[in-house]
Amino acid sequence: MDLPAMRVESALYARLEARASWGIDFSHQVSARFGIVAHGRCLLDGAGLDQPLPLAAGDLFIVSGGQRFRLMDEAGRETPPCETVFAGRCDGVIRFSGDGEETGIVSGRFVFDAAAGAPLMDLLPPVLHLRLDEEPARLLRAALEMIARENAAPALGSRLVVQKLVDVLLRIHCLSSQGDGWLGALADRRLSPLLQAVHSDLAAPWRLESMAARAGMSRSAFARHFRARVGDTPLNHLTGWRIQRARTLLRESWLPLAEVAARVGYDSDAAFQRAFKRLTGLPPGEYRRAAGAS
Repeated sequence: MDLPAMRVESALYARLEARASWGIDFSHQVSARFGIVAHGRCLLDGAGLDQPLPLAAGDLFIVSGGQRFRLMDEAGRETPPCETVFAGRCDGVIRFSGDGEETGIVSGRFVFDAAAGAPLMDLLPPVLHLRLDEEPARLLRAALEMIARENAAPALGSRLVVQKLVDVLLRIHCLSSQGDGWLGALADRRLSPLLQAVHSDLAAPWRLESMAARAGMSRSAFARHFRARVGDTPLNHLTGWRIQRARTLLRESWLPLAEVAARVGYDSDAAFQRAFKRLTGLPPGEYRRAAGAS
């Protein structure tokens, strides 16, 4: 993936202004959804979490598409479906008028450019939670404050501004990630150019030697450093990304299987079929039928 090509393709935004008690059930989420707690506190439940996740002012969460989750002021609250809560709200502001603590959330759902961003979202966890008392808090907080201001006083072009800010917010997180895995490795000065080159040109005949040369390292030093930073071997990472991109192409197009194989770096249909089944459990044709390509 060429990280600079990652962009939010479309989005819908709303503000939640709630006084306890309150709750919302997001049960039919096709697109990813983000939320920024501007003030107050709440709980996020569901989306595969073992227990409710406490959120406080300044926190950001992103829930992947297809995940059911609930937001509420306290555990055990009734949570009407979001379709009911949002119905008829033309101004994009959702209010709960109780007599308890007040919470404000900037919320929205969005989709990425299919060719660039969808594979990234497929690899993120069901719930991504960023605590802004950690690095890179300064840059993230600046972006969040701009989003909150634009939503608090909408003006001409505000939706476009917020869309771009969410785009920037996600770039900041990915490029600043200090955790394990390939997102964290994007901050590594030797691995970042290589990863961006590999992800943006999966059809290239990548080998361990060519990847090591791109990183400016010997084969053995590169293999050790890559595994230490990414948690996998370079060739396993390449295969996983190729199959991830193939899944996107199979879901979203009717390209012939041989063309899909070629686009993700396989010059042999048999080799592509073996790798795809090994990683997904299904042959490519059966995966496409089950996914119902558009």
